Amino acid sequence: MAADRACLSRRELLTAGARIVLLAPVAGLPMPLRAQRSGHAPQVLARMGDLRVGQPLAFDYPRPGLPAMLVRLGVPAGGGVGPDGDVVAFSTRCTHLGGPLKGTFNARHQVLGPCPRHLTSFDLTRHGVVLAGHATQALPQVVLELDGDRIVAVGLQGLIFGDEGTDGAA
Repeated sequence: MAADRACLSRRELLTAGARIVLLAPVAGLPMPLRAQRSGHAPQVLARMGDLRVGQPLAFDYPRPGLPAMLVRLGVPAGGGVGPDGDVVAFSTRCTHLGGPLKGTFNARHQVLGPCPRHLTSFDLTRHGVVLAGHATQALPQVVLELDGDRIVAVGLQGLIFGDEGTDGAA
């Protein structure tokens, strides 16, 4: 690297990055990173037999006042549970400005939205990614597990707009 320049060239930057990646295991750096399970208490949401395709069930998670919905989509979905991998749950607070998404589920297209504030819509089959609108982050997805035929919320993947307590910390 040239000491007289304030910035690295692309070649110098790539070379330095490659050294870090190659030497990290030798230097004892923590690689690879692993996700941590959230400190939210498990919450039984429903039984598999209670769900009907396209009919969402509203609940609060990870604590009262934070609305979410559980739905059986009828098609496999990212993070889905059940025999067909089609049962998912998401926060119903828009990630752009926290607009209410409750009641905006489109069963035909497996979409939540549009948000009444800025028209953002989210694809529930692909981890709640943004389809259109002002939001830049996917909807927070409730992590689900099956306990027999009971559907249990065990964590949250993502941050809920305006809520400081959803970072996965206990």
